[in-house]
Amino acid sequence: MTTTNANETGRPTAAVAGPDGSPSKALAARSYPSLGAAWIPLAALCLAFFVEMVDNTLLSIALPTIGRELGGSTTALQWVTGAYSLTFGGLLLTAGSAADRLGRRRVLLVGLAAFGTISLFVVAVTTTGQLILLRAALGIAAAAMAPITNSLVFRLFATDDLRRRAMTLMIVVGMSGFILGPLLGGTVLAHFRWEWLLVVNAPIALVACIGVRLGVPVDHPDDLTHDRLDPWGAVLSIAGIGLGCWSLTSGVAHGWTAPITVGSIAGAALAVVLFLRHERRSASPMLDLGLFSDGTVRGASAAQVGTSIAMAGVMFGLILHFQYALGWSPMKAGLANLPIILTMILGTPVSEQLTTRLGHRVACLIGAGFLVTGLLGMAWAVEHGYLAIAASMVALSLGLRTVMTICAVALVGAMPANRTSIGAALNDTAQEVGTSIGTAVVGTLIAALVTAQLPDGAWSASLVADFFHGERLIYGVLAVVVGIIAATGALALTDSRSVEEHPG
Repeated sequence: MTTTNANETGRPTAAVAGPDGSPSKALAARSYPSLGAAWIPLAALCLAFFVEMVDNTLLSIALPTIGRELGGSTTALQWVTGAYSLTFGGLLLTAGSAADRLGRRRVLLVGLAAFGTISLFVVAVTTTGQLILLRAALGIAAAAMAPITNSLVFRLFATDDLRRRAMTLMIVVGMSGFILGPLLGGTVLAHFRWEWLLVVNAPIALVACIGVRLGVPVDHPDDLTHDRLDPWGAVLSIAGIGLGCWSLTSGVAHGWTAPITVGSIAGAALAVVLFLRHERRSASPMLDLGLFSDGTVRGASAAQVGTSIAMAGVMFGLILHFQYALGWSPMKAGLANLPIILTMILGTPVSEQLTTRLGHRVACLIGAGFLVTGLLGMAWAVEHGYLAIAASMVALSLGLRTVMTICAVALVGAMPANRTSIGAALNDTAQEVGTSIGTAVVGTLIAALVTAQLPDGAWSASLVADFFHGERLIYGVLAVVVGIIAATGALALTDSRSVEEHPG
C-alpha cells in the first residue's frame, strides 16, 4: 500500500508504506547525504547510462565504412542503427516492470554483464545481417539497464533537492552520450577498425558492474512491487513498434500497396489495439494505462517522442550529409557535432531558469519553439555551409535540452515510490520510439527522394544537389511533425514551477 505526504507545493507525493500504514524507512535509511558521498554508485550508474546511450549513435559515424566493408543498401545501414533502438525501445517497459518486481540492482547487473559479453561477438561479424542481429541483441541488454540506472539514481537520495540534482546530472550524461557517439566513433575510426567501437563496451560494462556492486544497496522488499510480470504485454508492444518501423522501409522497397507493406501496417495496428486491450484487462499490466489520466504523464511522454524524432532524424541525416555529400572523414564529421554537445552541457541553466520562472507548460512550449526553429534553420542551412548548420544545431539543442530535462524529471517524479523504474522506463520508451521513428522516416525519405543505394566513392554534383533538395524537404517535414507533437505534449503539462512533478 502507499501513503501520501504533501510537499512544499501542496501536492502529494507517494511513498512506500509498511504493514502498519506508516511510510517505509527502508529507502531513507539507505540513502546518501550528498552527491559527493555517493560518488561511487553515482559514477557507476552514469557510466552505465552513458555507454547504453552512446551505443544509440556510436555506429552511425561508421556507416559508410561498414557499408564498404560488409556491403548493404541504405535501408540495411538504417537497420544497423535502428535494430538497437527497436529492441531497446520495445523492451524498456518490460525491463522496468521486471526491475520493480525482481530488484533494480539485480536486473541492472544482469544487463551490464550481457551488454559487455555480447559486444565481444562483433569480432565474428562478416555481414550486415549479422551486425543487425548483434545490434538487436545489444538493444535487449541495454533495455535491462536504462530505466534501472535512472530509477536507482533517483532512489540513492531521500530529499527532492538531491534527487533533482542527481537526475539532472544523469540526463546530461545520457544526452551527451547520445550526441558524443559520432565524435567518439570518428576518433576511434581514425586509429582502429570499426569493430573496436563495440569491443570497448566490455571493459566499460565491467567497471560499471564493480561500482554498482560496491555502492548501490540491495533493494529492500518494501521498495518493490509484487505484481506478476506481463509477458504478453511485452510481446505485443515489441510487435507494434517493430512492424510499424518496418512498414516505413517496406513502403519504399516494395511499394505502399504491396501485400508485405499493407500486411505490416495492419499487423502494427492490430498489435497496438491488442496491447491496449490486454493492458486494460490484465490484473498486473506492464503499463498501467490509468497513469495516462495524469496530464503530466501524457504530455511528457508525447513531448519526449517528438524531441527524439528530431534528434535521431537530424543525427542520421547529418552523418550522410558530412561524410557522403561533403566527403568529410569520420573524425571531421564527428567534430562537426560539437555545437550540439556543447549546447547540451551549457544549456542546463537555461532549462532550469525557464522552468522555475515560467512553469513546465510554458517552458516546454518555448523548447518546442526552439526545436521548430532549429529544424527549419537546418532545412535552409544544408546549402549555405557549415556555420549555418552549426547555428541551427544550437537552436535545436536548446529545444532538446529544455524539453527532455523537464519531461524526464516530471515522469519519474509522477510515479509512486515502488514504481520508479516503470516511470523511468516510460520516459526512455517514449524517447526510443521517437528515435526509431526518426531514423526510419529519414532513411526512408532519403531512399525515396535521393537514392536507395549509396554509391561508393565521391558523389557526383547532380547527386549532391538531389541530396540537398531531399534534406530540405525532410527537415521541413520534421519541423511540422515535431512542432505539433512537442507543443501538444507541452500544453498537457501543468503550470508548476517546480523542477520535480508529483502526482496530484
